[in-house]
Amino acid sequence: MPIRTATLNRQIKNNGMRLHLAIVSREHAHGADQPPSAAEQALHEERAKLKLARAQRQAAAKAPKPVAAKPVKVVKPKPVKAPKAEKAPKAPKDAKQVKGAKPGAAVHKPTRSEKQAKKAENLEAAKKADKKSAKT
Repeated sequence: MPIRTATLNRQIKNNGMRLHLAIVSREHAHGADQPPSAAEQALHEERAKLKLARAQRQAAAKAPKPVAAKPVKVVKPKPVKAPKAEKAPKAPKDAKQVKGAKPGAAVHKPTRSEKQAKKAENLEAAKKADKKSAKT
């Protein structure tokens, strides 16, 4: 089973601590000029292998990964429709007719000023009338 990268980092750290302890104990017991022991050599080799494995994994992570090809969607063209026959142009419409109005008379919508004027006239007429309305 392959070793995970995170585990490699931890193993390198642990190996470094053991290697440092072996170097310090050798220097303390025998002196700095003595050659490394077999255990120390084994730790050096293991550390080199772990670092090489970590570098390989990092290089493999940066390498392009295979991507699955997208399935091609087959589209069938729709059948061409026959063009429709052109219709005869319609006669233009006249202005709208009001119910009960004479034919041919245009519809007139009163403007705001006309409405205000009519309202004022109605109020004047109500004031002059014998019977007063509720508004006056």
